[in-house]
Amino acid sequence: MNNEVTVPAKTGIKLRLKNGETLKVIDIEGEQVVDFFASSIEDGNEVLSTGVTIDCNESLKINKNQYLYTNHYNKMFQIVEDTVGSHDLLHPCCRKEMYEHFYKNGENHSNCYENITDKAKEEGLPLLLEVHPFNIFMNTKIKTDGSFEVLAPLSKANDYIVLKALMDVNVFVAACSVSESDCNGGRCKSIKVIVGKSEQKNSSTTAST
Repeated sequence: MNNEVTVPAKTGIKLRLKNGETLKVIDIEGEQVVDFFASSIEDGNEVLSTGVTIDCNESLKINKNQYLYTNHYNKMFQIVEDTVGSHDLLHPCCRKEMYEHFYKNGENHSNCYENITDKAKEEGLPLLLEVHPFNIFMNTKIKTDGSFEVLAPLSKANDYIVLKALMDVNVFVAACSVSESDCNGGRCKSIKVIVGKSEQKNSSTTAST
């Protein structure tokens, strides 16, 4: 049976996936960005790298059947289903310093960086100093002069993406906390994740919320 978890707005969870298991990320109401990050269970210093992903795919965009790579240039996930096709590999996690820089409201503001790193600390995992996530459903328009603009996501209610793990991983998922811009359509909302079992026997998945 699938393991289904609802992630409330402005919060995050940690999941453990085995090689071959899938993670379905669902935008329940639409226009909600999801910060997605992961580390190898075998080597906690091997983590998802959006920079390497851009390098290996030779593109600032990522599409169905392409791969997310680690900082060691290993394939970590494959996108096997995607109903939206618009995601972001450029932006870092929102964090209190970002809110202070842009909106002067960083103190005590919920943010994806802490929602991810706090889960890592709870699990006793290696310290994640820099978290550069795959921003699922984030709609970044890149202009011809090199500048960019963050627009409201194209995702509608119940749109989803499915990623297949290609190694045993700790996965961190945060429902983005930005309500000050069009990033989440101006309102932060809950998302849902469903872990699909691989065909391997005796596989197990755990989640902490």
